[in-house]
Amino acid sequence: MKKTLKKKLKKGVFYLVLLFVILFVFRIFYGYTEYPNAIADSNTFFEEIASSRVNYASKQYKMKSNANNAQNVINVDQKYEKIATVNTKSSEFEKEKSSLSKEIKRHEAIIQFEQNSGNNGNRRMQLLIGVQPEKFDSLYVSLSKIGKVQSKEITKKDKTNEYKQLNAKKQSLLKIRNSLIELKSKGGKIEEYINLENRILSIEEELQGLGVQLGNYDEENEFCTIKFSLIEGVENKIGLMHRIKVALDWTVSTYMQLMIILFFIVGLVYLALLILDKLNLFNTIIKNLNN
Repeated sequence: MKKTLKKKLKKGVFYLVLLFVILFVFRIFYGYTEYPNAIADSNTFFEEIASSRVNYASKQYKMKSNANNAQNVINVDQKYEKIATVNTKSSEFEKEKSSLSKEIKRHEAIIQFEQNSGNNGNRRMQLLIGVQPEKFDSLYVSLSKIGKVQSKEITKKDKTNEYKQLNAKKQSLLKIRNSLIELKSKGGKIEEYINLENRILSIEEELQGLGVQLGNYDEENEFCTIKFSLIEGVENKIGLMHRIKVALDWTVSTYMQLMIILFFIVGLVYLALLILDKLNLFNTIIKNLNN
């Protein structure tokens, strides 16, 4: 009886120790997956200015089509938006800033938005760079070599349908405007004439807005976008002993919470079973099952 009790006790202690080790190892590995807060701050900044400036580019290619059992070649003019994001960090801020300026000039890119903040030792530069589509990849590679890259990504979105919709809306408004101008020449009441003028002015304003949007798609305005962030500071390398200390503190705290929760659950179950036993409900249930 004592040996059986000892075996159960040892098995229980083993499982408790195993749970503690699993939690500790999990926290150690989780510590290596955490990202710097500066990257999240940079992404927030770029999201805020994204609506202030957009760049579009176009690409022409041929696509084969098997219509009516005959192979036809269709010329496709795709409009797209291509955005790269590069977040870097360096202790040599002025040197990297100079390299950045040289690369932008070398690739004939333009700075469309710039923000500088922070004091010496904790400075930050954030740029929105417009670059010609054919030089996009080269500039992206060059900027990725500045400082120590914390994160980077490239996103490409097709904008062909939006471009076509804007053109269709423009043509529709032009037809309406021309029809209203013809109505003006036929004469009529002064009130009707004023209403026509107001309607024509409203359409003119819409056409101007569409003209600005369509102007972003013009060949002379074709650019791809690179969002670049340079943060000053030495990368904080967390030592193994510090990681072990943090993991141990978290594991002890979490383990104690789990033990307390488990204690209350077992206590509630035991109390419920005790009440059922006092009320002789177990015997009643067993008798009903036997019957």
